[in-house]
Amino acid sequence: MSKSIKKKLPAEQAKELLGTLNKRFAQNMNRHKGIAWADVEAKLKANPQKLWSLNEMEETGGEPDVIGYDKKTGEYIFYDCSPETPKGRRSTCYDHEALESRKEHKPENSAVGMAEDMGIEMLTEAQYRELQKLGKFDTKTSSWVQTPANIRKLGGALFCDWRFGHVFLYHNGAESYYAVRGFRGALRV
Repeated sequence: MSKSIKKKLPAEQAKELLGTLNKRFAQNMNRHKGIAWADVEAKLKANPQKLWSLNEMEETGGEPDVIGYDKKTGEYIFYDCSPETPKGRRSTCYDHEALESRKEHKPENSAVGMAEDMGIEMLTEAQYRELQKLGKFDTKTSSWVQTPANIRKLGGALFCDWRFGHVFLYHNGAESYYAVRGFRGALRV
């Protein structure tokens, strides 16, 4: 996402998204114990570009929800909490370099590129494991996670899923893509 372009939702769409987020927040209190929706909503209303990013998460099937609060920065943390990797972000290779390396059958986009366009961060392995403590996610799908530079330099990329009561971390060529692999994002507000 271009840093110079400020993205903002129309008022009616922002109101609708806040309603959706509020409902999800209330239905999943185990994800954010001790956090009040009124405080989250005030922060979102003060940060329209972040609200735009949350809408992008929602529109691509991520079902974003608050999973924590960073006392040091004063930011609420949202993760994609859809049961399976977001439908609108599947069939992506890992990053732009991987996308460009494909000679044929290129996917439409890369996970890293989509995350940047949406103004969000891809989950790290540690964040993915943290998410799995809040429920069971990716029982039929998998999600790319941020890959260390030394692995990426060698052409690889990492992804995770939940199988057999355990979070598994795997590797694949960064240029690969599958109908059941997407990515999950995080946003700080």
